[in-house]
Amino acid sequence: MVAALPPMPPLPPVGTHTLHYDPATYFLMSVDLPAVGAVHPSADGRPYLAVSLTLKPHIISDLLGDLPNFQAGAGGPARDDSFSVAAMTPELMDAWVRMLSLTERPGDIGALAPAYEREILYRLLQGPHGQMLRDIATPDTALARLNNAIQCIRRDFAQPLRVKALAEMAAMSPSAFQRRFKSVTAFSPLQYQKQIRLLHARTMLATGRASVTAAALEVGYESATQFSREYARAFGLPPARDAARIQAQHRMH
Repeated sequence: MVAALPPMPPLPPVGTHTLHYDPATYFLMSVDLPAVGAVHPSADGRPYLAVSLTLKPHIISDLLGDLPNFQAGAGGPARDDSFSVAAMTPELMDAWVRMLSLTERPGDIGALAPAYEREILYRLLQGPHGQMLRDIATPDTALARLNNAIQCIRRDFAQPLRVKALAEMAAMSPSAFQRRFKSVTAFSPLQYQKQIRLLHARTMLATGRASVTAAALEVGYESATQFSREYARAFGLPPARDAARIQAQHRMH
């Protein structure tokens, strides 16, 4: 995913890392991460608005196929960062603006949106994330294989974690898989699964779809006590109090 931002900088922790970004930048996420963001209200009360684009590997691959001599931007060798921030360029901003302008001309979306999407991706390829995009679009890179394992964890997050099977999926030894997984996501596989479980449970609790015990069991915990302890460590409040706080905030808006 790539996203452009409004004039109120969020600060999303990714693992133990905190990244700052603002309207002069954009961020790109090469794998699905259980990140949590915070928004600082603007002094003049402007609402928080942002726009994002899901990165489709087949479109990036097609674009690279049409540009056989294309050189990626000055991003250096392949990096393990899965979440990165870069400066917004005038050319990239122009492509975003034209894409957004289609909301005022729905009849043009079918004809023009694909071209604008390719242009956005082309501008990204020219930037510091060029090599990252190449890795996303190439099926047999280590990043692509690791992403397959990540999708498996996300799909089966309530099931016991089987690191050996995930490592085989990524064509790595278990120890190499765990090292590469943490370098890319900032989490160990077990920590990643735990975050996914807790975020799913938080959504259920905040929307009133489940009690604390029911949410704990549904996301894969055998002990509601352990769930409550890990939930409070992750979000700063016990499950019921955190859900009540979120619901109260929503009522205010």
